Amino acid sequence: MRTHTYRVMRVLLAAAAVLIAGAALAQERQGQPGGAGGGGRGAGRGPQTPPLLMTSSAWEDGGVIPDKYTQAAGATAPNPALSWSQVPMGTQSFVLIMHDPEPVLNRGSKMDITHWVVWNIPAASTGLPEAMPAGELPDGTRQVSLRSNAYMGPGAPPGPFHHYTFELYAIDVKLEIPQGTPQQATDTRIAIVNAMDGHVLGKAVLVGRFHR
Repeated sequence: MRTHTYRVMRVLLAAAAVLIAGAALAQERQGQPGGAGGGGRGAGRGPQTPPLLMTSSAWEDGGVIPDKYTQAAGATAPNPALSWSQVPMGTQSFVLIMHDPEPVLNRGSKMDITHWVVWNIPAASTGLPEAMPAGELPDGTRQVSLRSNAYMGPGAPPGPFHHYTFELYAIDVKLEIPQGTPQQATDTRIAIVNAMDGHVLGKAVLVGRFHR
């Protein structure tokens, strides 16, 4: 009887050991890149998608915008060239918003000065050229500012620098937002921001400073 009981206990202990070892192995796999679950340091995260990047050949991020691209050169100053890379998979179009937050700080991102909004930029684009023509372009790109259906350069008065902020959004849709007029620029910008909600795959920011 004792021998039989001893054998049963040995079988049960062996089975328990197998179960414990299996659980430990599963937990170890979960802690490795590509494993299931999210426990452990960096568990299950896999390779990270590189962030969307935007640059300009005219100045470095945070630098001073050359007068050529500002109202110091006149009301019809050309837009600077912009380039971007590391576009997220699934991008269907880009939106660019250039705005000046200084005049209305603490009033929200939809309430400051709209210098340029460009939308439905094709997904295959890697940037915008200098001195873009006004209005809707043959590739479907649309644009507007408070002054025209084109870029409006920085015009900050003497005093502290204003920080002109270029925001590029990679989105997974094309927007059904009409061209509109300069008088409708603020409403158009709000409509675009609202339409992008839930569709942004990546964002890049480039800041340039200017004052007279």
